[in-house]
Amino acid sequence: MEIREMFLPEFDQEMKKTRAILERVPEGKPDFKPHEKSMALGKLAAHTAQLPEFAVRIVELPELDFSKSDMKPLVMDSRQQLLTAFDALVEKARAAIAKSSDEEWQTKWKLSFQGHTIIDEPRFLVYRGMFLNHIIHHRAQLGVYLRLNDVPLPGTYGPSADDTMGF
Repeated sequence: MEIREMFLPEFDQEMKKTRAILERVPEGKPDFKPHEKSMALGKLAAHTAQLPEFAVRIVELPELDFSKSDMKPLVMDSRQQLLTAFDALVEKARAAIAKSSDEEWQTKWKLSFQGHTIIDEPRFLVYRGMFLNHIIHHRAQLGVYLRLNDVPLPGTYGPSADDTMGF
């Protein structure tokens, strides 16, 4: 089995779960923060929605220097705008993963900023750590933000207190 064949089902599952959280982001509270050091809800939701773009870069580019990148932060205008952007980026990321080879997954991939190396690891490790684990982390943060705003949470790896998933 090829690496992409192992990654695609997991990618599909995690993107479905991420979309379910993004579908519940309230529009009227973009500045909400659970703590003064926390990212604002609107910024966190936009960052989470945009992370599949990072997956595309990891899969398609040999390296990325953030100081030279043309990636512009997504800004939340509305929930629908976030979902539309997320869906388009998920489609691009899935297509990039689907055409990748085992050889490409095993090559080194470098992330840097102004010439300083942040990570230089095999691409499959960067994809898992810097994209997949990263989006799961922010999805969990969004869950806390939603809970603090009395927004019912969807189940992710099983039922939530709000969504029993038929149990």
